[in-house]
Amino acid sequence: MPRRTFALVQQLEQTLKTALQAAAQATFGQEIPAASLVLQPTRKDFAGSFTLVTFPLTKAFGKGPEQIGQALGEWLKANTPAVRGYNVVKGFLNLEIADAEWLKLFGELLARPAGAPVPTGGPQKVVVEYSSPNTNKPLHLGHLRNNFLGYSVAEILKATGATVAKANLVNDRGIHICKSMIAYQRFGQGETPESAGIKGDHLAGKYYVLFEKHYREEIKQLEAEGVANDLAKKQAPLMLEAQQMLQQWEAGDAEVMALWHRMNGWVYDGFNATYENIGVDFDKFYYESGTYLLGKERVEEGLAKGVFFKKENGSVWVDLQAEGLDEKLLLRADGTSVYITQDLGTAELKYQDFGYDSSIYVIADEQNYHMQVLQATLKKLGKPYAEAIHHLSYGMVDLPSGKMKSREGTVVDADELVLEVEEAAKAATLEKGKTEGLAEEELQQLYHTLGLGALKYYLLKVDPKKRMLFNPEESVRLEGDTGPFIQYSYARISSIRRKAVAQGVEESTDFSQLSELQATEQELIQQLAGYAGVVAEAARTLSPAVVAQYAYEVAKSYNRFYTEVPIFAETDALKKAFRVALSAKTAETIKTTLGLLGIDVPERM
Repeated sequence: MPRRTFALVQQLEQTLKTALQAAAQATFGQEIPAASLVLQPTRKDFAGSFTLVTFPLTKAFGKGPEQIGQALGEWLKANTPAVRGYNVVKGFLNLEIADAEWLKLFGELLARPAGAPVPTGGPQKVVVEYSSPNTNKPLHLGHLRNNFLGYSVAEILKATGATVAKANLVNDRGIHICKSMIAYQRFGQGETPESAGIKGDHLAGKYYVLFEKHYREEIKQLEAEGVANDLAKKQAPLMLEAQQMLQQWEAGDAEVMALWHRMNGWVYDGFNATYENIGVDFDKFYYESGTYLLGKERVEEGLAKGVFFKKENGSVWVDLQAEGLDEKLLLRADGTSVYITQDLGTAELKYQDFGYDSSIYVIADEQNYHMQVLQATLKKLGKPYAEAIHHLSYGMVDLPSGKMKSREGTVVDADELVLEVEEAAKAATLEKGKTEGLAEEELQQLYHTLGLGALKYYLLKVDPKKRMLFNPEESVRLEGDTGPFIQYSYARISSIRRKAVAQGVEESTDFSQLSELQATEQELIQQLAGYAGVVAEAARTLSPAVVAQYAYEVAKSYNRFYTEVPIFAETDALKKAFRVALSAKTAETIKTTLGLLGIDVPERM
């Protein structure tokens, strides 16, 4: 089982604590608050399921930790039906639980519907904003981590019973968008996605890279003419054109707007195809072009309240030095907006739409300062939703060759990567000879399910806060701590269930008459009972990595059970039915848990 306290079975844990309090009173004449009795999972190399650390009790009891453990263990074994045995290792009392307790717990698990809400007392109205692509380039590997993380966090919060809205703020305006548009005007020659034979988002990205290529050439030319680098960057003709286009866009120039609508339309078609392919969705789309004007209104509001100020050149700023930050630009001198301008508007629109008590922004950690500024600025404005803002800051994804750079074209394209992992899944599946009896359409779906499962699991099993290195070879491994290993465990159980139906194994939910359980059966029940605790912990920490580890541990426990305990070779009908039921509940738990990660499961492999 996972080495975390949240995996403990709470009801059974409370029973043990109550018994330990009685044992302390009976053996040492001491009253102990239940809160001071900390139980943890027993290490796998010792017998037992729960362990009490006795060192903290030595002062109160006036005895050594081993003597305390022996006395408490002996009393529990003699007086507590739930405890069938114990052992003491130095200052650790390891408790072995009676089979009847595990069977009772399993009966409760069978009565619990798959995916039943896990109330945690956390926020009940939540908006999770993720993806947030720019319409000047296609999605890349970094976007995949963002999309998978945002989708999974939303699903985890839904599992607690919260009402969750998935939002996508599309950055569809700004100087970076104008760069692609200028390059298309200069070099496009009327090219379209249809004429080029490529997706629209890839076409826009092509011209973004072209802009940077020619822009760098212009800078070099100016430097050769004696212009300093910093000045050359500002005076390069392409950059001046892009800045002029941005002003024309904000002024509503008809020609500029027509080109903007046309190119953005291509990009949206491309984005939507990618979203569908990778299995993420959204309840609401916001567009920077539709939120920046409201943001400008908030800037004017701040000026009127005296919490913002203008500089001599007409630019508008907020002073956040008292908050430990700095002065922040809110509007340029020419009146054009910056990123935070639209962020002010979007925060308000989301609150109007959903009345959230938590607004989660899934944004890379390089924007930590920006998010601090946004929240502090909203507080300056006195907005009621300022405290509800939460930045889910995640680490960037690096390549073995270094950081990805879109403008230089050194990125791992999302669409291409998905195709690569599908091909890797196909090769591994064919190598194992697991394709018999499947039609071609079923095979293609299987390769997609396995490939995407490998990719999602690889990106989600790492704690979000950690920067991660994307190793293409490791990402497509289909064995070990991987998505496909867990998916294969599910498919194996599906095969067992089909065989059980074919053999007429009787279904039952009452296994109270079983005489004994194998150690791996106990372990698996304890694993399955940990689901609610895992969901609660993942929701509290906003970390799908907690769920990913749990799914892997459940799959590992099941494979140990499958290897060590016979199912269909068992002659006792009740034992056979129990093991089929235990397998079925494991499959249900795996499917539900992987679903929180956005990973599908195949019925056959």
